[in-house]
Amino acid sequence: MLDWTTYRTELKGRVGDFGKAAPDALRGYVALAGGAAKTTHLDARTRELISLAVAVTTRCDGCITTHVDAAIKAGVSREEIAEALGVAIAMNAGAALVYSARTLDCFEQMTAPAPAVAE
Repeated sequence: MLDWTTYRTELKGRVGDFGKAAPDALRGYVALAGGAAKTTHLDARTRELISLAVAVTTRCDGCITTHVDAAIKAGVSREEIAEALGVAIAMNAGAALVYSARTLDCFEQMTAPAPAVAE
């Protein structure tokens, strides 16, 4: 496994390097993330639990370390994180099932005989 604290520190440095190379892209991300943080109906704990579930389904280590840190600061417990991750697991498996059905539908459409043309 990773040394998550060191990884988070190194990641921040690399993101800084990226920001120097592509400042507009980084500014855009910061604006997007800042906008999502300004909510009136969800508290910080809920936002961090959602963020962790999404981080798992998108397989983003940087997101995991960043949002675990924020979740801890927001007072989220290990048990709450585990429950949120259980939802992520269920949704990801469900998403794979739904997209499997979509893939078969695509295959069937693309291999079906062309409809007969009426004369």
